[in-house]
Amino acid sequence: MLRTWQKQALDKYLAAAPQDFLAVATPGAGKTTFALTVAKKLLDARTVTQLIVVVPTEHLKVQWSQAAARFGISLDPTFTNTGGAVNPAYDGIAVTYAQVSMHPYKHNALAVNKDTLVILDEIHHGGDAKSWGEGIRIAYTDVTRRLALTGTPFRSDDSPIPFVTYTDDGSGYLKSRADHTYGYGDALADGVVRPVVFLAYSGEARWRSNAGEEFAARLGEPLNAEQTARAWKTALDPKGDWIPAVLKAAHTRLTQLRERMPDAGGLVIATDTKTARAYAKILQLYANTPVAVVLSDEAGASERIKEFSDSTDEWMVAVRMVSEGVDVPRLAVGVYATSASTPLFFAQAIGRFVRSRMPGETASVFLPSVPVLLDLAAQLEAQRDHVLGKPDRPKEGWDDEELAKANREMNEPGDDADKGYESLGAEAELDSLIFDGSTYGTATLAGSEEEADYLGLPGLLNPEQMKQLLAQRQTEQLDRRDEQAARAAEDDKLTNDPGRKASAERAASEEIPALRKELNALVSITASRTGKPHSRIHSEARNNCGGPPTPMCTAQQLRDRIAYLRRW
Repeated sequence: MLRTWQKQALDKYLAAAPQDFLAVATPGAGKTTFALTVAKKLLDARTVTQLIVVVPTEHLKVQWSQAAARFGISLDPTFTNTGGAVNPAYDGIAVTYAQVSMHPYKHNALAVNKDTLVILDEIHHGGDAKSWGEGIRIAYTDVTRRLALTGTPFRSDDSPIPFVTYTDDGSGYLKSRADHTYGYGDALADGVVRPVVFLAYSGEARWRSNAGEEFAARLGEPLNAEQTARAWKTALDPKGDWIPAVLKAAHTRLTQLRERMPDAGGLVIATDTKTARAYAKILQLYANTPVAVVLSDEAGASERIKEFSDSTDEWMVAVRMVSEGVDVPRLAVGVYATSASTPLFFAQAIGRFVRSRMPGETASVFLPSVPVLLDLAAQLEAQRDHVLGKPDRPKEGWDDEELAKANREMNEPGDDADKGYESLGAEAELDSLIFDGSTYGTATLAGSEEEADYLGLPGLLNPEQMKQLLAQRQTEQLDRRDEQAARAAEDDKLTNDPGRKASAERAASEEIPALRKELNALVSITASRTGKPHSRIHSEARNNCGGPPTPMCTAQQLRDRIAYLRRW
């Protein structure tokens, strides 16, 4: 039985009978079911006599052929460019964008030889490279019907997406126009997808440059792009303490969820092959089942994904494939342990965790407390389109060169400074939670009762219940902090003698890390509410309260800034 949005889109398609149709639906909403329903009706009516599905990866060719079989449609996922015509025993073929781009005229001959419906899955990939876009234009310009699908109808560059209509947005830009849209917010309201709780971890990172100079910076505090890139990369280093702490916390969360969802699974999204294998070794220290490692460039990747999907094993570690439509509905916990930060990759990756199987299920995603990721997490429900001349990139403060450096894969050759970079370690602390566009700060260090309290959030709550629970805990935390601040202020009045003054100073110095954390949490909350960048809010607090940059502040200066932000 079709979901409401699928039936609405189908009715719209059948009424219009268009050559081109773009359906935008959030990951997990059922784009494949909608498209195959259209294909089945067109094949049964003999409007078309052949189906061609174009996908980004080899794995998805198999996934589509299996899904098509459930509709009585036979697709050949093994078709190669060296083959001849389509085997008449099949209704069509499943191919990749890369296959088409290598021999576009061959695929054109296959497509125009019969009345053909071409389904272009994740059509935004059609702009990934000039050859891909040109290839599918040459191959499929003259076909009978084209049905384009995507869950992320935007790009981080200006490459136009083939067969997508662009219209003037009224401000001088051309904006993509979908024929039917079903966003994450709509799907969440309908219970089609799960709500996602993001757990952001900060902590101090330390590294050494090629000149032997040592640096330290704290994730979550205002840093320039180079500092953020280094601190981020150091945190993700499997030889440090950050990743093991976050993986252990994520496993704790998964264990809690499996008490109510026995087959709930977890996925770690790694930047490269080397770190993926290292993460798997760390996870195996905590896991009760074998940890699957899936690498998109290795033979048998599709089979390993299916084996994991069909099992009740706890963890899978993967590189790249997770952002390209991999369907494992039981995934409920994720660790975003990659340097990629484009809105497209982030949305596709988070889409792996949102598929709903029963009412009230909640997904949890652990990620570094990096402003660009926190902003993407807070805007998960925002509906985006592709705007030519106005690419969808992270917010101000990150130019193209800096972003490229921050996003460079760890096994990719870099500049001279990068070659001499050496990670010295990083610690992890739960910094904040993001849910439904709102940020909730945490007050104490990793391993505390408070962290355990958050890791034990109920796994079966609807969005409104989750919001109420998080708001209640946030209020309790702020009340506790107010009481602590009042006691500290009272102690300050009693520090006339040297002994008591020295004792108070020691107490203040021990309090500084917690106060910094509280300040950063309030900055995140304010940024989420106002839409202003974290760096601007930090600057406004400093300008109004005086004092040095945050890392140099005394306990009282931090309290002043906290009080200022609470008055906003």
